[in-house]
Amino acid sequence: MIVQKYGGTSLGTAERLLNVANIIKNTYQTDPVIAVVSAMSSYVKSEGTTSMLLEIADSAIHQREYTPILQKLKSNHLQAVDESIKNNYIKKDITDYIHQLFDKLSQFAEALTVIRELSPRSSDRIIRVGEKLSAAILANILKDIGLPGEYIDLSQIAPKDYQSPTPNFYKKLEDNLYNHLNDNIKNKIPVITGFIGEIPGGIIQSIGRGYTDYTSSLIAAVLNAKELQIWKEVDGIFTANPQLVNDAKVLLSITPQEAAELTYFGSEVIHPFTMERVTKADIPVRIKNTFHPDIPGTLITNHEIDTHVIKNITAKKNVTILNICSNRMLMAYGFMAKVFRVFEKYGVVIDLISTSEVNISLTIEKNNQINELIEELSTLGEVTLNQDKAIISVVGQRMRMTVGISGKMFSCLSENGINIEMISQGASEINISCVVKNEDADKAVQSLHKRFISST
Repeated sequence: MIVQKYGGTSLGTAERLLNVANIIKNTYQTDPVIAVVSAMSSYVKSEGTTSMLLEIADSAIHQREYTPILQKLKSNHLQAVDESIKNNYIKKDITDYIHQLFDKLSQFAEALTVIRELSPRSSDRIIRVGEKLSAAILANILKDIGLPGEYIDLSQIAPKDYQSPTPNFYKKLEDNLYNHLNDNIKNKIPVITGFIGEIPGGIIQSIGRGYTDYTSSLIAAVLNAKELQIWKEVDGIFTANPQLVNDAKVLLSITPQEAAELTYFGSEVIHPFTMERVTKADIPVRIKNTFHPDIPGTLITNHEIDTHVIKNITAKKNVTILNICSNRMLMAYGFMAKVFRVFEKYGVVIDLISTSEVNISLTIEKNNQINELIEELSTLGEVTLNQDKAIISVVGQRMRMTVGISGKMFSCLSENGINIEMISQGASEINISCVVKNEDADKAVQSLHKRFISST
């Protein structure tokens, strides 16, 4: 069995929906297939279905006009149906369903104008409409081309009566998922909503905008799929950003650990929760391109195929270096713990960290509460701030077995006139990172790619 996850931009128009249907058709000729879908989207994030649904909710609670947004969203989906489905009976069924969903959405938005508050539960209820629409439309397109497409709505699958998403919550979620799917997928091509129900605290807050990736990983794991395929608009995972490095190559494979590093340090590969779940189940993940389905893509697997020492050079721009120097004497007990409690209080995520007895240097992304953060940190020590920096990362699992990578990396940057402002390397040696000026980031990536990858 192959589980295929399709992102919103792959489903954004009738032409793209038909393209996805043909990919599913070709897969079905050799393997049972399950499709998991995001809400339909465009290349502009603010014009995506989920963003528009959230805008409707925000407008409703602030008593702004939301009807034009709702009507535009409805029109987009009806147009996709009209242009992609030929059979009039099938077209009528899905058109009626879309009208029903938008009638309920309109009623819910009207209720929000009275309540004037958007709780996590209410947010989930409005967000789920996007996946319900895209899954129902794609399932009916499959029926229209003669395939046994089956729309499966998972928006009620999450367990109730949990105050927070505990390990027991996720275990019960997987049990519910297995029991529900096991009874509904035989001799069919299930098209499943990426939305899996109301999550304690809200699905976006608890899992993130990539929750459909996570859903697909759960399905692949509980059904013991042969492979999970994440269909995007790129040929796979490159050795560097191909828009920046002309000779960047598509990797045959990377390990889950390498994929996690790339996701965290600037190359959007796959949702971290997705990687964790399928890695535990030892299910390979393949990144493929919906517009070039014949290209094999990149396989994420524990069984290494590509044995290059360095797999990727990546940059994460617009970060800030914070340096905190303790105002206490040496051996001051609890200094680091107190510093990290301040970051936890303001919900600030730390990327890199370098420490000594009385000094901590770390990098963070831009934060709206940076002034409050610095003010509180100043009670613990002297704080200095350096903005407009970039993290340059060299990633490769085999670096741990190769002598001198760090030295070569820093020498390369020095030879190209790039000053290093901070260095960080974990004990695993999967990732060596340093911080440079924003304006030097592109040059750094190009220079390191030429030194370590293009020349091999």
